[in-house]
Amino acid sequence: MPSRRRLLAAAPLAAALVLAACSTGPSGGTSSSAAGDSTADAAAFPVTITHAHGSTTVTKAPTRVATVGWADADTLAALGIMPVGAPKITWGGNEAGSTDWFDTQVAKLGTDASGMTRYDDSAGIPFDDIAATTPDLILGLSSGITKEDYDKLSKIAPTVAWTEKAWGTPWQEQVEAIGKAVGKPAEAQQLTAATEKTIADAVAANPEIKGKSAAWAWFTPTDLSTIGLYTTADLRPQMLREFGFVDSPTVAELSAKDPSAFSANLSAEKASTLAADVIVFYAEKGAGADQLRKNALIGQVPALRDGHYVASADNEVALSMSLPSPLSVTTAVEDFLPKLVSAVKGEPAA
Repeated sequence: MPSRRRLLAAAPLAAALVLAACSTGPSGGTSSSAAGDSTADAAAFPVTITHAHGSTTVTKAPTRVATVGWADADTLAALGIMPVGAPKITWGGNEAGSTDWFDTQVAKLGTDASGMTRYDDSAGIPFDDIAATTPDLILGLSSGITKEDYDKLSKIAPTVAWTEKAWGTPWQEQVEAIGKAVGKPAEAQQLTAATEKTIADAVAANPEIKGKSAAWAWFTPTDLSTIGLYTTADLRPQMLREFGFVDSPTVAELSAKDPSAFSANLSAEKASTLAADVIVFYAEKGAGADQLRKNALIGQVPALRDGHYVASADNEVALSMSLPSPLSVTTAVEDFLPKLVSAVKGEPAA
């Protein structure tokens, strides 16, 4: 099977593919996060956060926060905190293994990423690299860390894992938990409200989407016998719902069979039964819109056949939907939402 991380951040290619390596960001791990005694609410500690693997108590304001989930660093930066370590963004990221929205926020903080380590997690959690940043708090809200992973990380520093579903904790819950952990619960609430307003304003400006059904798919170019579909628990369908869509009935039915799964397969022989007003998929080499529409089976997907699709070719823009955060939402609203509107109108978008 393809790497779970790649499936979550992007679309799988062949079964043997794993995350592609990116150039490293600056390393060093010498800077302190802004969640120190000058910014955190001292009265907020001690605080206990309940999560999938138990509960974690943070006794005082952390000053060196490392992250495991790809979106955790976004939330920290949005709260005015510079992490000491974060994973490289190896799909949809920029040349520094970061994202433009994260870098823009760092610049707004009046600092840079020179003191932050970007570790490569394509082969799994890099425990030694994380430990080298000497964190006093580790965040894994935007992740699917196992109990074994959690236990290992907890030996390095207090660790907060995902709270709802592996790889599927809503961004609002991520912000709430991180805000509590770093002593900024009020700021986290304000951040969530502001982000939700950004989404609500965009939705109000595009009423043609409301109530339309959508499915987010992925295809393996070397094996088009199945259609991969992200389940209702995945962050992509979550974001589509926030934009006003409803879940494809086909996806909802497949999701109900295994509520813990983030993806499901539909046989290409049943392509004509994929009920969705709009279908979104990653335009991979060998699985672009033209190839798929010409395929005898997959070409029978109604939304694909009739031109109601987004063949996503911009990986960074797509990343804003698969890893939503208070920082990436602007990109999702400004760059991805217009593609969805075009698809609803029967104007295919790339």
